Amino acid sequence: MMLIEGQTIVVSGVANEKSLAWGVAQSLHREGANLVFTYRKEKSLRKLTKLLKESDIEAAAVVPCDILDDASLGEAFSRIGDQVGTIHGLVHSIAYAELLQGEYIDTTREGYLLAQSASSYSFVAMAKHARSLMKDGGSMVTQTYLGSERVVKNYHVMGVAKAALEASVRYLSEDLGRYAIRVNAVSAGPVLTSAAAAISGIHDLLSEIERRAPLRRNVQQDEIGDATLFLLSRLSRGVTGEVLHVDSGYHILGP
Repeated sequence: MMLIEGQTIVVSGVANEKSLAWGVAQSLHREGANLVFTYRKEKSLRKLTKLLKESDIEAAAVVPCDILDDASLGEAFSRIGDQVGTIHGLVHSIAYAELLQGEYIDTTREGYLLAQSASSYSFVAMAKHARSLMKDGGSMVTQTYLGSERVVKNYHVMGVAKAALEASVRYLSEDLGRYAIRVNAVSAGPVLTSAAAAISGIHDLLSEIERRAPLRRNVQQDEIGDATLFLLSRLSRGVTGEVLHVDSGYHILGP
């Protein structure tokens, strides 16, 4: 029997074939999930539609959702409820900040608030709406990064947003545990997604991980997908409020 056969999972954040969210979707599909996708821009919808066709995946629903707009969020989950009824999982793989360069101290108020709203609060908002559709309990998983715990060059305001996201995982796990809903995060090592490519020095970081990480290699998209699958499945039924590092062990190293 497949790990999550028949379960309905909402996946956000698929921008293209390199997205971590797409790796998650492939893992979930392989193990029998019914997939609901949200998208923000028409460009993302076109790419998602193409990926689904090429991968022979039939989505249970595909709905627009602007995570910066509360009305859009409410409408998205209302449509999901109308189309699929009960859901069993939520995958939050959304993050955005203005151009990551320079020093953190130069972050503008607007840039700070945008990073927090798009990368951290969006998970809280989605969790609130998803809760009402998780009538049988379930699991929520978000994606984070080591820059939340350590200073990573050129990651600055996003690292602060990811720190808030990880704190939200802990507080949400307490709030939602009474509904048999678990909340966890995957702290992925850098994968050369479109978003990561915009971070100055990303190739140097990838090279350092190959040289220093215990496994002496970078992680792959499908490894992030399978770790997220684990946290969504019954195999992790006793796990909540955790940040699972999937980074070839790089996070354990000192200077």
